Amino acid sequence: MEAPNLSPASIRRYFATRLPTLIPQKLTPEEKKLLNPFPALALINKKTWLFIACAFCGWTWDAFDFFSVGLVAPEIAKSLNRSVTDITWGITLVLMLRSIGAVVFGIASDRYGRKWPFIVNLLCFIALELGSGFVQTYKQFLGVRAIYGIAMGGLYGNAAATALEDCPPQARGIISGFLQSGYALGYLLCVVFTRAIADTSPYGWRALFWFGSGPPVLFIIFRYFLPETETYLASKASQEEAGIEKKFWNGIKVTFKNYWLMFIYLVILMAGFNFMSHGSQDLYPTMLKNQRHFSADRSTVTNCVANFGAIAGGMLIGHFSTALGRRLSIMISCVIGGALIYPWAFVGNSAGTNAGVFFLQFFVQGAWGVVPIHLSELSPPELRSSMVGIAYQMGNLASSASSTIESKIGERFPLKNAKGEFEKGFYDYGKVMAIFMGCVFGFVLIVTFVGPENRGATMLTEDAQMMVDAEHRLDAEEKGDFENLERVDSEGKQMDNFVEEVAEPEGVYTGSHPPQYDSPYESK
Repeated sequence: MEAPNLSPASIRRYFATRLPTLIPQKLTPEEKKLLNPFPALALINKKTWLFIACAFCGWTWDAFDFFSVGLVAPEIAKSLNRSVTDITWGITLVLMLRSIGAVVFGIASDRYGRKWPFIVNLLCFIALELGSGFVQTYKQFLGVRAIYGIAMGGLYGNAAATALEDCPPQARGIISGFLQSGYALGYLLCVVFTRAIADTSPYGWRALFWFGSGPPVLFIIFRYFLPETETYLASKASQEEAGIEKKFWNGIKVTFKNYWLMFIYLVILMAGFNFMSHGSQDLYPTMLKNQRHFSADRSTVTNCVANFGAIAGGMLIGHFSTALGRRLSIMISCVIGGALIYPWAFVGNSAGTNAGVFFLQFFVQGAWGVVPIHLSELSPPELRSSMVGIAYQMGNLASSASSTIESKIGERFPLKNAKGEFEKGFYDYGKVMAIFMGCVFGFVLIVTFVGPENRGATMLTEDAQMMVDAEHRLDAEEKGDFENLERVDSEGKQMDNFVEEVAEPEGVYTGSHPPQYDSPYESK
């Protein structure tokens, strides 16, 4: 593991490879079979499915809790006698403080395992969701949501590691999209339960937060009965001789010494992604109610349609990124998403609005579907949970004021009511969101193009990978399985050849582990 080579020649070589490495190779007949997701999904064993399901549940409810404020912002504003813009600062504070949670829970997850930090994280969710429903003043509201932001920031890296570490390489793309679609499902569930609870309960928006504290109890029980992931246990076993404590804290030091360039890149990339997501979602329900005058039922239907599109896009584009590549899949989503901004923002009739929001969210969350596995493959195995979580939440920090920015700028474009008079609280949010999203799509497109990709990378540390390979070789020898023995030896040689022949011509070393060729789509 070496520090990045930033010599002019190395930088030139690196940028010369950005376009060639973007173009996918022609697939062989055997590789084309893997475009069908079902054979890849069949490779996942029962225990790994349970890990995936638990991580998915946690991430889904993380999103549900977050979107609770955005969907009832006008009601909270009225109850606390503040403006909607004031209430969006509750969203901003959550986004800003999620980075702290990513550091605390991420390091705990890499140091002590995926299980107990996950459980403690959900216990915090329960307490803070209950507290959100009991606030009586604006200051109390901001205080509880600020602390909630710390708890919320700790879950993403842990969930990604839990779901993807033991996942077969052929299925990583679709499972990445499936995991990320939990974000859209959380939004969808929040839309449905807002209509069912907040709009009908005598306690209004408070009842939504009280309800939100219930399901995490079930997720805690679910995770309690699951063990640690096999990948984490193998990495932990490989470190025991050197002393886990010394190895772990030394690993953090080495990571920020040799992976600093990769870390900076991931933060910039995730800033763009979070602007894309929050810029298209956080203020959208307010725009439907205040600008387009959608009824509660009509707004609920539109938001449900948006999230069906997001779920479909995340899973499909996440899966096809295994063949097309992570970077190319993201870039295609940005181009098509940019072309859909006009119908999404300006078509006012019900059918047009639903179609526009479905397809825009299909490509917004389609690009997001690649994120969990893309970040995991670009992060060091020793600190996967913390680096993925911190990069994601630092990006959130950079984009934390997106809804507040849109809301504030929107106030400069007041709309007239039926009497031809300007009315407070009714602004042209659609115009602001359209301009905002056009800029964001362009930014993510450029950052993704110039960035690296490590498709097919091993999820194990170097020591753990050697130990696992040795165990597989010994097992093959004992069973007389010469075909499997030859495969294990071949993979080892391919890794050596990659390091010697490919890593050097690539140019700027970004600190990512070179991939093993356990994915048929990975090429030299």
